[in-house]
Amino acid sequence: MDSSNSSTSIDSNSGFCSNTKTFYSLRPPLVLPPQSSPLSAASYALSLQQNTSPWPDATAFIDSFTGRRISFFDFQQRVVCLASSIQKMYRLSKNDVAFVISPNSAQVPVLYFSLLYLGVVICPANSLSTEYELSRQIKLTKPVIAFATSRNFQKLPKLKHPAVLIDSTEFESMMTNRGLKLESVEVNQSDLAAIMYSSGTTGEVKGVKLTHRNFIAIIANYHAQRKKRESPAVVLYTVPFFHVFGFHCVLKSVALTETVVVMERFDMKKMLKTVEDFRVTQLLAAPPIVVVMAKGSVTDDYDLSSLENVGSGGAPLGKEVMQAFADKFPKTILYQGYGLTETSGAAFRAATTEEMLHRGSVGRLLANSEAKIVDPDTGIGLPPGEQGELWFKSPTIMQGYIGDPKATAETLMPGGWLRTGDLCYIDHQGYLFVVDRLKELIKYKGYQVAPAELEQLLQSHPEILDAAVIPYPDEEAGQLPMAFVVRRPQSTLDKEQVIDFISKQVAPYKKIRRVAFVSSIPKSPSGKILRKELKKIHLPESKL
Repeated sequence: MDSSNSSTSIDSNSGFCSNTKTFYSLRPPLVLPPQSSPLSAASYALSLQQNTSPWPDATAFIDSFTGRRISFFDFQQRVVCLASSIQKMYRLSKNDVAFVISPNSAQVPVLYFSLLYLGVVICPANSLSTEYELSRQIKLTKPVIAFATSRNFQKLPKLKHPAVLIDSTEFESMMTNRGLKLESVEVNQSDLAAIMYSSGTTGEVKGVKLTHRNFIAIIANYHAQRKKRESPAVVLYTVPFFHVFGFHCVLKSVALTETVVVMERFDMKKMLKTVEDFRVTQLLAAPPIVVVMAKGSVTDDYDLSSLENVGSGGAPLGKEVMQAFADKFPKTILYQGYGLTETSGAAFRAATTEEMLHRGSVGRLLANSEAKIVDPDTGIGLPPGEQGELWFKSPTIMQGYIGDPKATAETLMPGGWLRTGDLCYIDHQGYLFVVDRLKELIKYKGYQVAPAELEQLLQSHPEILDAAVIPYPDEEAGQLPMAFVVRRPQSTLDKEQVIDFISKQVAPYKKIRRVAFVSSIPKSPSGKILRKELKKIHLPESKL
């Protein structure tokens, strides 16, 4: 909080300061490690686990398929052994970039911590990405080595070092070879920890630069809000580890001595069986999963009584869904959080039972953070209850976009503010409500889909003159990518051919799900697609 502001001008209920038009966190300030002290995010998380946990050698990770367990002691040993092996075999230097493409597995957290220890920058990618998508990402971040699986390494171009297969016996040996000595590497908090990929509205993938300091601040926030427990929480993440949410949750779970149950690939019935078998206490899931749990009958065959709470993020949940969930699972609290890749995965969250029960909101500001609700037209900060663009300021904010100073300048404002592009309001108790997205990104099951990328691919088809893509509301997925296509005269191109053309070039979550043929695409004088006009004309009124 700015010490120049008189505390009397800050509302103790909302955190809003009428003088600065700024919302300040209502949480106690955090004392973070001195910024000048060398410290990696991995070292910080492990030090909290070792020094503050009542269960120093609890189970850290469980493979849901095999049931294999890794204790925190074994986890730390594997991290050190793997870091030593990587250092010896590949001579990776601090700030080298490592590409990681793998589905969730118990090996991935070991790899992440090892690379963070060495000061190597992690670039995690979706294992479902196509060669086309991966080549663009690799061109942007220039990795020297890739860690992949035997199923997907063939999609990668040749790098300085050969790909390391993390599902191989050789990798297992690297994690257990205690004969090598780890050479000390001084990692500064300002050093890059990861470059996470985020799609932009231009269609070009963006690499978000996140530092060790960013993740240290995230970990510290979770650690400060931890609850006293009789035994470790058992957590199941349905989010992938390549996503910033999964990435930072792995770090915080180690710091909080949580037992993480790892599922390689999501399957609804397998997830429910995993909750039952391992007595999962906390489930983190995308909105479509919550919808199925709330409204479907699939949960009826499973014992989910161990669940204490279910966290959801990626897209706002409707009040009807939240009520249906509460009616079906009265002993399980459903709550939401809000974050971006650019905020290291968290910005607002519900940390207490009271906050989790503030239905419809995504929680309160993280400690050491500030927020503004800015009128998009005037740029003036707005008071509680009024809608505008959310601006955010915190130690968790990215350094910028790699190789894209223009996008960085458009997102990072003077004074350390990040423009989120989201239409929101903060109520009189300091809770954030997400109303809509000012950005044009489509959110399909929590994944970001850039309309412009799909439009560019559609326009590359020889029989397509023009195209536009908009989000089509869907209760299960949140939003579906819907394409409006202008065919060339005499073309016989049909909907199935359009869908198939795109599906061969993009990851499954980016597929076009609906197609409409039109005579023209409405555009502004400057050539910008008027998506709102398409929605008004072609979407049923009930879908708006």
